[in-house]
Amino acid sequence: MLTQKAKYALRALIMLAEQPDDRLVLIADIAERENIPRKFLEAILVELRKQGLLYAKRGKSGGYRLARPAPQITFGEVIRLIDGHLAPIPCASKFSFKPCEDCGDPNLCSVRWLMVQVRDATANVLDHCTLADALRHRQSTGGLALMFDI
Repeated sequence: MLTQKAKYALRALIMLAEQPDDRLVLIADIAERENIPRKFLEAILVELRKQGLLYAKRGKSGGYRLARPAPQITFGEVIRLIDGHLAPIPCASKFSFKPCEDCGDPNLCSVRWLMVQVRDATANVLDHCTLADALRHRQSTGGLALMFDI
């Protein structure tokens, strides 16, 4: 299940992807527009900056912007950075495998077999959807908010 933290991270990144000409956006503006608690957003943006997804500038003319173009940032990358693995259960994880306590042999477990397929299908979708794709969807549905001066 996607955490609230990952949802907020994706919403903030999509908003930053909307900005023309690498415009820097203040945390307060992101928080207000996306209805994200400011303190929680600050922690998320710091984490995304440390992971190389955001560029930050301090000071009067500071703010945040994407560190890479929107077509190069996938939902899968963001979710993995924020939430960790994509697997619905630990024994289906590629990178954080942990066998279930009540399972004799994970290789014979039919539940794990199905959850690995779910993980792979989920990863395929998330790894092929970028921030640019989300912007196109937003524009096609009329959901693109007007740009505002910062």
